[in-house]
Amino acid sequence: MDTKVVTAHIPLPLAEKVDQLAARLERPRGWIVKQALSAWVDLEEEYHKLTLEALADVDAGRVIDHQAVQAWADSLGTEKPLPLPR
Repeated sequence: MDTKVVTAHIPLPLAEKVDQLAARLERPRGWIVKQALSAWVDLEEEYHKLTLEALADVDAGRVIDHQAVQAWADSLGTEKPLPLPR
């Protein structure tokens, strides 16, 4: 796999934590950074996908009225909670 060096300035306390993790895991600092960056990118891609799905639901009219959701939420601590709005 081809690689590319990426440089970033990070706060000293974060760099120290990375160094501590690297020592504890007996891995190079670069491996720790690559794992963290990969996990973050995966998470951001999932957020983006879910956002696009949510916007498509709105465009298609698949929404629940805010007042219905609020009434349901308000009822949750009562003796007779409302059914989940649909």
